[in-house]
Amino acid sequence: MLIKEFRVTLPLTVEEYQVAQLFSVAEASKNETGGGEGIEVIKNEPFTDHPLLNGKYSSGQYTYKIYHLASKVPAFIRLVAPKGSLEIHEEAWNAYPYCRTVLTNPGYMKENFIICIETLHIGDVGNQNNVHELPADKLKTREVVHIDIANDPVATNDYKAAEDPATFKSEKTGRGPLVGPDWKNNVTPVMTCYKLVTCEFKWLGLQSKVESFIQKTERRLFTVFHRQLFCWMDRWYGLTMEDIRALEDKTKEELDRQRQHGDVRGMRAE
Repeated sequence: MLIKEFRVTLPLTVEEYQVAQLFSVAEASKNETGGGEGIEVIKNEPFTDHPLLNGKYSSGQYTYKIYHLASKVPAFIRLVAPKGSLEIHEEAWNAYPYCRTVLTNPGYMKENFIICIETLHIGDVGNQNNVHELPADKLKTREVVHIDIANDPVATNDYKAAEDPATFKSEKTGRGPLVGPDWKNNVTPVMTCYKLVTCEFKWLGLQSKVESFIQKTERRLFTVFHRQLFCWMDRWYGLTMEDIRALEDKTKEELDRQRQHGDVRGMRAE
């Protein structure tokens, strides 16, 4: 089992990020769906009485999605996995500012595969030691990884000039570009996503390789997603939660249509 805590700092308020994240998830989903692959939204509804983070949070929005992957997993998995098994089921309990996401493969790997992503959004620069209240044994094995959306390298295939925080400037807010290695100490507002990723893949001979691949992929996804989120600011800034729910309903219909037609889109496995 590998445990990493990715910390993504952004020049936003915690309240702004709630809308920004939901908007960006909807947009990114469309970019990843087509040609029989992509994201299918099964449920998107309120939940209550589901205790999270030692009972501190218990209500919010529940989503259940199926990711039809195929080309988005590494070749060494495709070689050994039977046809039709490359589907990931995602359940998420968004009790903002806390969110818990669980990814499984019930059709094939069952209890031998799980990724759990627990995120807490806090108005700081990412220097708190144990916001997820981990016990001593897990705290000892956890690795902290700071993600710098402006300076961390991205793959050539992931780079888009219009989504570069080092050059983007928001017309609506005046924020950006994010310049220099210490930008996070020189911006107002500022907040950090503390994303604790626990992954377990029980498969003799492949466990360590796949768990390392998963953590590498999560870092790539978090980096690209938050670069986009910041650079899409002028598209989401000023939207309300009512606007977001309407957008999500529209996006679900679009995803269903896209998945049945067109070409495979979005990130491929490296």
